[in-house]
Amino acid sequence: MLRTNQPTNQQVEQWRLQWRNGLSEQPERRVVLGLGNWLLGDEGLGVQALQYLEARLGRRSEIEWVDGGVLGMNLLPLIETCSHLLVVDAVDAGRPPGTVLALGRRQILGRDRMRLSEHQVTFQDVLGLAMLLGRAPANFRLIGLQPESVEPGTRLSDAVIAALPALAKRVEAVIESWGLIA
Repeated sequence: MLRTNQPTNQQVEQWRLQWRNGLSEQPERRVVLGLGNWLLGDEGLGVQALQYLEARLGRRSEIEWVDGGVLGMNLLPLIETCSHLLVVDAVDAGRPPGTVLALGRRQILGRDRMRLSEHQVTFQDVLGLAMLLGRAPANFRLIGLQPESVEPGTRLSDAVIAALPALAKRVEAVIESWGLIA
């Protein structure tokens, strides 16, 4: 069974309370956030990769490993309380499956996306709102992989599984740039 670090309702409420009370200034809060729906194959990459990354890099008290799943707008208080945010997610950039992609916040916000309903809140929307409010993390990166399949199922495709070591090296480089790995 997949072990996750998905925030509890109590943690989400705590983030909201910090946000409302203006206590969200935590200058050294470093978060690795996995996004995606693990029930849709490669779409669940971010969530499933957390476990792989923690095993490879080891638990570190100075890094929070958070399963953001598909929490949407509920991630805003978390994002606003980070000084350093590294997002791991599947990114469809029209590249060959398993291609590692590294994006900054401007690149994410510049990606076109067709919205079918106002209920489709994406990470782009949440990050854009945090930037608009002037509360986006000073240090931000997204490391992702081009998915092969987003069909129902909990297994990642062979191309994505094969690319996990390359993704982990990119994540490790970002964490090293934060001064947490020598």
